[in-house]
Amino acid sequence: MTAQSDPNVIVDLKAYQDMRWRTVGPHRGGRSTAVAGVRTQPNVFYMGASGGGVWKTENFGITWFPATDGQIATGSIGAIDVADSNPSVVYVGTGSEAIRSNVILGRGVYKSTDAGKTWQFAGLKDVGQIGQIKVHPKNPDIVYVAGQGNPFGWGPERGVFRTKDGGKTWQNVLFINDQTGVTSVAINWSNPNEVYAGAWRAQRKPWTIISGGPASEGGVYKTTDGGDHWSHTSNGLPDDLIGKVWLDVAQSNPKVVYAIIEAKGAKGGVYRSADGGLHWTLQTSDQRLRARPFYFNKMFVNPKDENDVWVTELGFHHSTDGGRTWTAVETPHGDNHSVWFNPDNPKIFIESNDGGANVTQDGGKSWSSILNQPTAEMYMVDADEQFPYLIYGPQQDTGKNLTVPSLPPTAWGPDDPRQLWQPAPGCESGQVRPIPSGKILYGDCKGEFGRMNVQTGAEQAFWINPEQR
Repeated sequence: MTAQSDPNVIVDLKAYQDMRWRTVGPHRGGRSTAVAGVRTQPNVFYMGASGGGVWKTENFGITWFPATDGQIATGSIGAIDVADSNPSVVYVGTGSEAIRSNVILGRGVYKSTDAGKTWQFAGLKDVGQIGQIKVHPKNPDIVYVAGQGNPFGWGPERGVFRTKDGGKTWQNVLFINDQTGVTSVAINWSNPNEVYAGAWRAQRKPWTIISGGPASEGGVYKTTDGGDHWSHTSNGLPDDLIGKVWLDVAQSNPKVVYAIIEAKGAKGGVYRSADGGLHWTLQTSDQRLRARPFYFNKMFVNPKDENDVWVTELGFHHSTDGGRTWTAVETPHGDNHSVWFNPDNPKIFIESNDGGANVTQDGGKSWSSILNQPTAEMYMVDADEQFPYLIYGPQQDTGKNLTVPSLPPTAWGPDDPRQLWQPAPGCESGQVRPIPSGKILYGDCKGEFGRMNVQTGAEQAFWINPEQR
C-alpha cells in the first residue's frame, strides 16, 4: 500500500477489510484519577483511566482487563464505587475531576449489576465532571454524586445529586449556584444519613484555570438527613477565598473528619474536625502537600485508624499523627491522585497516578506493576517509512516522547517491555516527527524545539521565544 498523492481521492473501504487492530504499546498505564475495590473480595479492584475507560483486576493488579469498552460514551472516568451490600453493583461517574488542559468532558453515570461485565446508562448526562460517587453502605439504590459541572462553562448542572432508585431518577439535593459545583462527598458508614460535600468553583479555559471563589459559597457542607437539608460549616476554615476541597470521614471514629483545602497562603492545607464538622483546626499548611491543587489536593483516611491519613500530590504523603507531620511514600509513578482502602484490612489498598493504578498488600511497602495497562494517553502519533516502520508519539507524563516498533525486532520477547521503547526529542505534551528514513527526529516541548540524530544519539535543543515555561 502506498501513500495517496491526491488527498481528495476516496479510498474504497474494502481495501481495509482484512486489517485488524493490535496493540504495540507503550503498555505503561495512563493517568488514572478513579479507583475502587471490593470489600469482600480483597483481590478485586477497579480503576478508571482519564481516557481509557474502566479496567478491572481480579489478582491484586497482576493483570488488568477492560471492563467498559464499547459500552460507555466516553473514556474519561471521574469516579467509581462498589456497593458494600451487593458487590455486583458498581457505579461509574464519567469526566475526570482533575481539569488540566486536556481534560475530556464527562457523559454522566453508568451502572453495572453484574460486577462490571455489562453497563447501562444511569443518568446525569449533562453534569460534566464527576469528582466522587458514594453508594449507601446498606442500600445499593441510594447513591450520591459529586457533580463538578461542565469544566468549560457555567451552568446549573452541578452540586450534589442523589438517587434513591438505583439511578432511574436523580435529585439535585445541594445546589449552590451556576459556578460552584461539588468535587467530593463522604459518608459516615455508621450513620449514612450524615454526608459531607466539598464545594469548588472551577472552570477550565485554554490559557488558564479558574480555581476558587468566595468562602461563603465554597468549602464544606453537611447533611444529617440523607441530603434533604444542608448546612454550610465554616468555623475555623478560610474565610476569604476557597478553592478545591476534598473530604474524608474517619470511619473508626466518624466524629473525626478531614479536609484538604486550596486557599491563599498559609490558610490552605490539611484541616481536621473532631466534632463532626462543627469546628476545624489547621493541621499543616506544608507546601509539599499543596502543589497544583486543581490537579491533586486529595486526602484519604485509614478506615481503622483516625490518625492514619494519606495525601496524594506530586508525591504520596503519609501521616500517623492526624496530619501534623508527614513522610513520603514511594509509588511506581509520580503525580498521585486517588486511594481506596479495603475496610477490613487497610494494608491492602489501590492507589492511582499519572502512570496508571497500583495495588499494595503491605501498606505501601511494595506495589503491583504499572507496565500492564495499555491506557496510555497519547497526544499524537506518527510513523516513518522504514521496514519494519517505527511509531512515534508523546505519552502523557513520560518526560520524553517515545518510539515503539511496529513489529518485534527479534524472534524472542524482551525481558521488560521498556527495552523496546526508545526516547525521542521533545516531551510529553509536544510533537515528535521523523523524516521518512527515521534517522532524524524533530520534537518540541512547551516552546523548546529539538533535533535528534538517531544514529549518533546527539540532540540539539533550541528555545523559541517567548518561552512558555
